[in-house]
Amino acid sequence: MTGSVQEGAPVLIAHRGVPGHRLEHTRPSYELAIELGTDFIEPDVVATRDGHLVVRHENEIGHTTDVAEHPEFTERRTTKVVDGVPFSGWFTEDFTLAELKRLRTRERLPQLRPQNLVLAGREPILTFAEVVQIARDANEAEIGRRVGVYVETKHPTYFHDLDLDLNDLLVAEMERLGINDDDADVPVVIQSMESANLQELRPRTPAPLVQLMDRAGAPFDFVASGDPRTYADLTTADGLEFVAAYADGIGPNKSLVIERAPDHRLTDETGLVGRAHEAGLWVHIWTMRDENNFLPLDYRVGTARSAHGDAAAEYLRFFEAGVDGVFSDFTQTAWAAREAFRAAVPAAG
Repeated sequence: MTGSVQEGAPVLIAHRGVPGHRLEHTRPSYELAIELGTDFIEPDVVATRDGHLVVRHENEIGHTTDVAEHPEFTERRTTKVVDGVPFSGWFTEDFTLAELKRLRTRERLPQLRPQNLVLAGREPILTFAEVVQIARDANEAEIGRRVGVYVETKHPTYFHDLDLDLNDLLVAEMERLGINDDDADVPVVIQSMESANLQELRPRTPAPLVQLMDRAGAPFDFVASGDPRTYADLTTADGLEFVAAYADGIGPNKSLVIERAPDHRLTDETGLVGRAHEAGLWVHIWTMRDENNFLPLDYRVGTARSAHGDAAAEYLRFFEAGVDGVFSDFTQTAWAAREAFRAAVPAAG
């Protein structure tokens, strides 16, 4: 499985689909990503009260659905502490799957993506199984490549403490769908911001595992157990050796690969790619986006935060730095940048 994941690198991972053009985590978003050439579609999964995996950016759904417009759910608004941070709103674990299916999705970043506002109210919340079926349908259509599902389990320690263990739910669903296998028709990669759940998954699935890393903070399971290590510690040679004992790759925030100066210009490579490769780990960075708001200062065009800058140039910098894959909100930009990079490689040699 590991080799197939890296076939055709740099690998393109459609981050929640193509949220730059369709509502994230919806069927149109995933289907457009496949049409535009992605290698993987990426769902985030959280749990329902009755033990189903649904696809949302967070378990708090007030910002991404019309739940507030449903008077029958008004009293379910509450405040919870998730990974040490208080949030107010509505939470998937307080709803059954049937109840969540009555909701419709809306744009999470309305100021940056006003073009998606008209799409509100059309698409339901998807289950993990429905996302797998989208990839399976594409593969059965023989589109010339095999599309995989690159799933992130969100807040595993939090859900474990609610007796909604995401590992148990995910493995059971993969077994039911016939994809917990080296030869599955839909390749699966599992990623997490935490570590202990990936270690626990290692003997339960042949699917490649990816340790996500942020530019600050620490895996919440480390925090909860009193482990003093941070994400920065995991980027060292010793830290990567620790990760390599249970994972196949790392998914670092892109700033951990090429640093940004205080004025947000790209500066120097950190050496993380080389250290990871030395440890036998691939490197898939997150998240590449076209809007000025997310781009380094060097590649912004104009002053509007929602305007699109020279994102292709940023992709090329990271491809040249040796990353093995990218999570992207704009598959068409990622695909074009990869084509340009591949075309330039023979000339450079």
